[in-house]
Amino acid sequence: MTLTVAVQMDPIQNIRITGDSTFAMLLEAQRRGHRLLHYTPDRLSMRDSRVTAMAEPAEVRDVDGDHVTLGEAERVDLADVDVVLLRQDPPFDMAYITTTHLLERIHPQTLVVNDPAHVRNAPEKLFVTHYPHLMPPTLISRDKSEIDAFRREHGDVVMKPLYGNGGAAVFKVSREDPNFGSLFDLFSATFREPWVIQRFLPKITEGDKRIILIDGVAAGAINRVPALNDIRSNMVRGGAAKPTDLTPREIEICETIGPKLKEMGQIFVGIDVIDGNLTEINVTSPTGLRAIKRLGGPDLAITLWDAIESKLP
Repeated sequence: MTLTVAVQMDPIQNIRITGDSTFAMLLEAQRRGHRLLHYTPDRLSMRDSRVTAMAEPAEVRDVDGDHVTLGEAERVDLADVDVVLLRQDPPFDMAYITTTHLLERIHPQTLVVNDPAHVRNAPEKLFVTHYPHLMPPTLISRDKSEIDAFRREHGDVVMKPLYGNGGAAVFKVSREDPNFGSLFDLFSATFREPWVIQRFLPKITEGDKRIILIDGVAAGAINRVPALNDIRSNMVRGGAAKPTDLTPREIEICETIGPKLKEMGQIFVGIDVIDGNLTEINVTSPTGLRAIKRLGGPDLAITLWDAIESKLP
């Protein structure tokens, strides 16, 4: 089965291929003989309900600094391709949301991975709150009195933007932190949305586990350990990836949320778990495939494409 696969992503020329999960997906798609098309979100259009993109044919290779060759851009009717990979990075803003509305017009006749309507309806730090019994105590608010009450109850907390990503603007705030007032003012001026305030989990120093679920089933994991004097485990912030296995609690978490993710058409999902606490369910552009393989785990790009192809007629 030869497919035409269009990928909506940030400019492929600029990615760091050693850790890029989208690139791993494209390498495997090309290995299977699929035709690749690349476009960025700003080149997505809709005219009279016809959704198109100015897309370039792409040839990829696992060579750092020489990883892609792009052909001449042409207007492609996305209803005529087999699969669209929705893979641009957040921020999850109105521009991102608008692309999900447009892609919803072609799905599922053209399979969009992940299902764009449910990507739109499942922001990582909000969707996870459907499972409070799996999470640390969490407040979504920008009301200072609510945040003060939460801090009095739980002591040290973590504050982060509701629609942030990659560990940006994540702060630990102690119960009596003299910087809290200034941090509250900074967040108020910077973010229009509410924020996430969670009880601080001291065992973050032992790692933040990224678990990949493919079509609702746990398929592999890495443990991301923060750098010294940092609470952020994201690898783009200096976190170190370590091989890991799943604990019984983590298996329970995956088995609890997996059926709903499958029902929602979220084929490629990355969840974050700290000390047995689910903190995020990432559906927009999850990462981890290349790190898992590099550390001796399975090549999940193969598993992922098997799942995608199984959903096509």
